[in-house]
Amino acid sequence: MQSIPKSNLNKLLEPETTADLLGITAGTLQVWRSTGRYNLPFVKVGGRVMYRAEDVQAFIERRLHNHTGSVA
Repeated sequence: MQSIPKSNLNKLLEPETTADLLGITAGTLQVWRSTGRYNLPFVKVGGRVMYRAEDVQAFIERRLHNHTGSVA
């Protein structure tokens, strides 16, 4: 996953761009949207779906982990 420059955080991103940033396909992103699998807000502009860059960055940051082991 990439990071979004601070100067671009208020921009709207197309699903393809969002998917590229997350390292997934646009189809996977569509499945997430329709099933509500992940909390990644989106904006409907007419018939188009867009993502706020700041929401995508927050989504990435919520998924940062320091280790994969479980806490006992």
